[in-house]
Amino acid sequence: MFLLKRRTVSEAIFDLCNGLLMLCICFLTLYPIWYTLVNAFNDGTDAMRGGIYWWPREFSLSSFDAVFRSEGIMTAMGITVAKTIIGVPVHVLFTAMVAYAFSRKELIGGKLYMLIGTFTMFFSGGLIPYYLLIRDLHLIDNFLVYIVPAAFSFFDLIIFLSFFREIPAGLEEAAKIDGANDLKIFYQVIIPCSMPVIATIALFHGVYQWNDYFTGMIYMNNMDLQPIQTYLFRVIAQSSSNQMLAAMPSGVAVTVTSQSLKLATMVVTTAPIVLVYPFLQKYFVKGFMIGSIKG
Repeated sequence: MFLLKRRTVSEAIFDLCNGLLMLCICFLTLYPIWYTLVNAFNDGTDAMRGGIYWWPREFSLSSFDAVFRSEGIMTAMGITVAKTIIGVPVHVLFTAMVAYAFSRKELIGGKLYMLIGTFTMFFSGGLIPYYLLIRDLHLIDNFLVYIVPAAFSFFDLIIFLSFFREIPAGLEEAAKIDGANDLKIFYQVIIPCSMPVIATIALFHGVYQWNDYFTGMIYMNNMDLQPIQTYLFRVIAQSSSNQMLAAMPSGVAVTVTSQSLKLATMVVTTAPIVLVYPFLQKYFVKGFMIGSIKG
């Protein structure tokens, strides 16, 4: 016979306070997003009067119409999609190849390489030396600046390395008996067995590529090659929203303000990754659990 343990009054109060605290944190996290959506879908001139907190007072799509009429945002969206589609497989493949080499026990100087790589995770040369390096590589105003410097991450290498070390050595030995070399083993044995960690790293880097605005802001002077997040930064922090309004047809700009245009641009630029992320969030948890202590 099992007896259910009754909770004491102090435990019940703790659970109640804990639940209320979690609700407050959720509200503080989600309400700014909701506020942005409400004001973005509201008429711009009406929103200037204030008092809009929960629902649009005068529903309007004029701000979104103005955003999509801008040629700059569609070009920036194309650059972001292109660098994400190209950058993710390049990063995953290159990092996985280096991690596989690190996982080999016969690698000469492996411990030294790990020490050097770990050091770079915490210390760097700074922005100015890095800018000079990018300049000397002729990557300024070059689309490859989004791909080449981000092709490798030592943090992602550690995740790959932890997973590769869990793959049974017998699989590689069987492949060697069949005459496979290291490259063939990597592509035909290691990669098919590593799809969970590959999905994890692909999601890590995909989110990074989509949200990265700093690279376009520092290393890209050509407006036609700037990604969507850099475009959003210019709209919010600079006078680009006023320039967009000036370029709008007179019938459109009547109900659109600089503030409503900024909010609509924020929604357009962040909506794709926000909608995709909840369906892929489990891979983040799984990625951090890879290589953890098992009971």
